[in-house]
Amino acid sequence: MSENNANLRQEIENALNDLRSGLRLHGGDVELVEVDEDQGIVKVRLHGACVGCPMSEITLKEGIEATITAIFPQIKQVVAVE
Repeated sequence: MSENNANLRQEIENALNDLRSGLRLHGGDVELVEVDEDQGIVKVRLHGACVGCPMSEITLKEGIEATITAIFPQIKQVVAVE
């Protein structure tokens, strides 16, 4: 992992930390799995009450992805992985 990628990963982790408090209020959480800067994709894993929740796709796209892509313009998409 390059130093730039490591720095970006840490910055994204910090942004996710800000979002985690809201997720945890509802019994959920999010884990950063991978940052593919070349593809502009961040992979996350949802945990707790987020798993199987009918609102998880909205949380992913309108909450997590919207926040990450607004802060990091080189990131185009956030996807959930199992």
